[in-house]
Parts: sequence; C-alpha cells; structure tokens
Amino acid sequence: MAKRSLKKKVYQFTAIFEKNEDGGYTLTVPSLPGLVTEGKDLEEAKKMVEDAIRCYLEGLKKEKRKIPEEKEIGQFRVEVKI
Repeated sequence: MAKRSLKKKVYQFTAIFEKNEDGGYTLTVPSLPGLVTEGKDLEEAKKMVEDAIRCYLEGLKKEKRKIPEEKEIGQFRVEVKI
C-alpha cells in the first residue's frame, strides 16, 4: 500500500503582546477574533500563542470554515490629553 504524503500548510499571523498585571504577558491575534492567551514570560507566551493558533485553525478546519488570511496590521502610539 502506498503511503500518502500529508503536507501541512504553514500559516503566519501577527501576535500582539502586552505586559499584564501579574507580570506575565497577554497575547491576542487580531486576525483570529477571540483568540487570547497568556504566558508567564515571553518564551512561554510565544509557545502558548503558537498552540492557541494551531487549535483555533484546527477548529475552523473541523467545522469546514475558511481559514482567514491576515490583512495588513499596523500599530502606532496615540497620545491623548484630558
């Protein structure tokens, strides 16, 4: 019996991280609504967001929903005086 090669597609998403009140980091992925995860340091946070993205995408595939393509994401600091 011939083996079937299962190629996995590589996806890339931008993760935004913020220092949280507990001293760790909270990460969100703007292109994947509702995806939020945390890590006690940046190394753990990166592993956590990779796992969260993988689970998110597997859920979309299971539901036969389209995996979103990331749009252009930018960031800038805004200063407001009140």
